[in-house]
Amino acid sequence: MKEQEYILKNANSFELKDIFDCGQCFRWNEEPDGSYTGVFKGNVINVKKIGKDVCFKGLCNGNIKGIVEDYFDLNRDYEKIKHTLAKIDKNMETSVNHGSGIRILNQDLWETIISFIISANNNIPRIKGIIERISKNYGDKIVWEGKEYYSFPTAKQLENVTVEEYRKLGLGFRDIRLYETTKMILDKKVDLEKLKKEPNTLIVREELLKLSGVGPKVADCILLFSDLKRFDVFPIDVWVRRVMNDLYIKEADETKVSKKRIETLAKEKFGDLQGLAQQYLFYWRREA
Repeated sequence: MKEQEYILKNANSFELKDIFDCGQCFRWNEEPDGSYTGVFKGNVINVKKIGKDVCFKGLCNGNIKGIVEDYFDLNRDYEKIKHTLAKIDKNMETSVNHGSGIRILNQDLWETIISFIISANNNIPRIKGIIERISKNYGDKIVWEGKEYYSFPTAKQLENVTVEEYRKLGLGFRDIRLYETTKMILDKKVDLEKLKKEPNTLIVREELLKLSGVGPKVADCILLFSDLKRFDVFPIDVWVRRVMNDLYIKEADETKVSKKRIETLAKEKFGDLQGLAQQYLFYWRREA
């Protein structure tokens, strides 16, 4: 690993807060100067916005330019996507304008699975704390600029971790789920490499649902936020149910609105961009 730097000039659709605080990732932390430092795929990188330019600096496995182009989805035209979504209706236009700097990250599939199992019925500070403790205990140490960072452990590195050890890290009821999912993936009961090559999103979703602790919402988050990169899913949580009901369905009691009804509406309105539409709507209404 070596320290490298890359500057992206005149970056469109790239705002640090929008990317790192929209609920898609848990290992990025804001620094006192407003930049963010994160650990991903064995790299430690600081991202800083300077005017219209974005400066990436850190320790990398490989060429930093290629690494950040892949991870931050820099080769996708988000300006075109936002233009398409904003034409759908006034609500989408407002939400796109609010989160105009969002980019959906290409996160490691294995890490995303474990992270979103941990996220079930949990809050972001606690999720981040648990993931950090797992990484510190079982990942690889990386020292950069005098500070210690830890990579997210591989399934192999978690092979012999017991349910009791997970419990001590504060996982609560999720301890057995992490243990079981790790075993399933190591035993190839769910083959992650095959999932990456499978074009049919529904088939991939069904495979993910076999994993312990992965329900429909977590499966959709994994599909959208990992390097599976499927925009034709619509993760539904309390916030998304609320926003879809408030803006489009308008039932007196939002809890009576079925997920199926929301999914059908999302598919009709947003088509193959429904995953991105969900992120803009979620981020706008949660922040508002």
